[in-house]
Amino acid sequence: MCDMRMSLQPQVFAVALVLIFSSPYSSMGSPQGGPGFDDGIFDLENYDDWDSLDLNGFGDNYDYDDLDGEIEVGMVVQPTPEPANTANEHLAEFKMEVTPPPAPVTLDFKGPDLFGPETSLGMPTCLLCVCISGSIYCDDSNLEQIPPLPKDTTHFYARFNKIRHVKNTDFINLNKLKYIDLTANQIAGMDEDVFHNLPHLQDLILANNQLQALPELPINVRYIDVRSNKLISAGIHPDAFKDLSQLEFLYLSKNHLHSIPAPLPDSLRVLHLQNNDIQSLHEDTFCNRHDRNYIRRNLEDIRLDANPLNINLFAHAYVCLLRLPVGGR
Repeated sequence: MCDMRMSLQPQVFAVALVLIFSSPYSSMGSPQGGPGFDDGIFDLENYDDWDSLDLNGFGDNYDYDDLDGEIEVGMVVQPTPEPANTANEHLAEFKMEVTPPPAPVTLDFKGPDLFGPETSLGMPTCLLCVCISGSIYCDDSNLEQIPPLPKDTTHFYARFNKIRHVKNTDFINLNKLKYIDLTANQIAGMDEDVFHNLPHLQDLILANNQLQALPELPINVRYIDVRSNKLISAGIHPDAFKDLSQLEFLYLSKNHLHSIPAPLPDSLRVLHLQNNDIQSLHEDTFCNRHDRNYIRRNLEDIRLDANPLNINLFAHAYVCLLRLPVGGR
């Protein structure tokens, strides 16, 4: 039985080889382009010793370099995530490109009468002060001089500043100006003709300054307030108020006057001279010694208190008055 198995073994291997080389896939036994097997060597008639067949070295001489051009091996690398701040920067750039910021608003300060003329402080008057219609409010603005004013100015307020002098060019070409209030500055002097070209000026308030003299006054002025200054009688022109036919209110209290500045216009209604150094009255101060029938009907309020004056000694000075002055001893 054992001899029979040994005799059949070569025949079985022979049949197996025949089937392999005779099949359509016989080419798989040798790689394409390689040296392959020699047909003479593996002839069944010349190779009877199947036990010595070595299949382990099959394919050792095959040239695999031919596969380099056909097979490409790649490497998949996952992208490295960007830092959070870099991503935010890109996002911000994207947003700026999509929605650009609005253009800055520019104001033409040099435009005609937009914010008024340019001041010495580098800004237009109506940015330094408050401009409402024709009224200019420059109160408590640390001004040391009158700022340039728009030509349509009708009322000008510059109280509580540091103005020391008023020039004749400060109100030039302001033909509509009606009201000036320079209360509580440090004004010690004014050009003589500073108010000369103000035909419509009606109210002039210069209280709480350091004036010793008054300039020429505008002809149409109605209200003058020069209280709490350093006015002296020599600093007022002899006929300073004579031709002011519309003057109604004159406040000269708390100064250094030695006499009442006469003659006074008939239009005058209120005259305050308290806290001066007035010591005497003249017959022509209120009345007209050349016309005994003259009566000053408009003058209703005369204040002479806190002066070294005895009004009882000067009865002839107020015989034309409907009301006696207040004050004196």
